[in-house]
Amino acid sequence: MRYEVRLEVDPSMAGTVEEYMRQTHIPEIMATGCFVRAHFDRAESGIYRTTYVAETRGDFDRYIAEHFTRFREAFLARFPTGIVPARELFSELEAWP
Repeated sequence: MRYEVRLEVDPSMAGTVEEYMRQTHIPEIMATGCFVRAHFDRAESGIYRTTYVAETRGDFDRYIAEHFTRFREAFLARFPTGIVPARELFSELEAWP
């Protein structure tokens, strides 16, 4: 399972958001043990994407049930404006080398 969070960030906040994501938010989410891998990307347009990989649907469901609300509230407290988030859950159908 791949859980992707996309952030449209006001350009004036980009450095602060990037630092928070890399040094605090993503490491704390990874510390839950619900995901086995994550990567953080920035598009040339300035949009950020974090992809978290869960081994099973159960691991993802555990993240939602036990941790999601706390992380969302912490993020919104830190960045109440200037960011538009979108979330998607993907199931891999096939992969090529």
